[in-house]
Amino acid sequence: MIKSMTGFGKATAEINGKKFSIEIKTLNSKQADISVRIPSLFKEKEFGIRSLINQELERGKIDFSLGYETLGETNNFSINKDLFKKYYNELSSVASDLDQTNSTDLFSIVSRMPDVFKTDKQELEETEWQKVQELVVEAIFATNNFRATEGETLQHELLQRVNNILGLLKEVDIPEVKRIEVVKERISTHLAEAVGKENINKDRFEQELIFYIEKFDITEEKTRLTTHCNYFIETINNDNSEGRKLGFITQEMGREINTLGSKANNVDIQKLVVQMKDELEKIKEQTLNVL
Repeated sequence: MIKSMTGFGKATAEINGKKFSIEIKTLNSKQADISVRIPSLFKEKEFGIRSLINQELERGKIDFSLGYETLGETNNFSINKDLFKKYYNELSSVASDLDQTNSTDLFSIVSRMPDVFKTDKQELEETEWQKVQELVVEAIFATNNFRATEGETLQHELLQRVNNILGLLKEVDIPEVKRIEVVKERISTHLAEAVGKENINKDRFEQELIFYIEKFDITEEKTRLTTHCNYFIETINNDNSEGRKLGFITQEMGREINTLGSKANNVDIQKLVVQMKDELEKIKEQTLNVL
């Protein structure tokens, strides 16, 4: 069963008076391109979060965001009373010297002075981090489920495209028989026009005919293309999602289709080859999104 690299997962919970929210968005990428946005309180845990994402989501362009809001009233700041008094007394003295005591709001001025208000530094509790870590795992699990669901749709479409190629390949058999006869008649006609029918060396003619037939023979290409298509189907039905491997197989399929087209020398077969190429391009586009 394949997985898509497109995914989304979200998890929320209230922990120690805070409401945490985690979102993960993933898109296709050749490697693991991880972007992590977290509050400064969790900066020391960033490496662990990245490692967990890399291990569970493997690859893709992955955007991870962790945020929280405090519920209820908080008191994480205090007034530096000694500094406030010092500012106030100094300003009162200056105001008195300038005879400006009645025109100046000293309290308002002092409240805006540096370091009057102190914000208590928050520290991450280990018990809180353990619960947040469980929330991260939950979001990753939701993302993987989303990827698996998208993968089912992707797998259905890819199998349909590959089977379309196999169906077109079977249709090649019909014009292929006539194609060989056309080649024989064409060579015989040209040779008769060139040297005269009575002067044709039958042994030499048969040798040249065999040469041309072998040159235009597409049996090997058809066999290899069938093998690659079946291998693609086998790989896509494996338990593991192997997007890179599927990409390699499509390259081999493309080589055989191109060779088939170059050796066809037949309008009907060329039309079928064009349709195969169209199906293959759609497979390549979708395969880029397989994990």
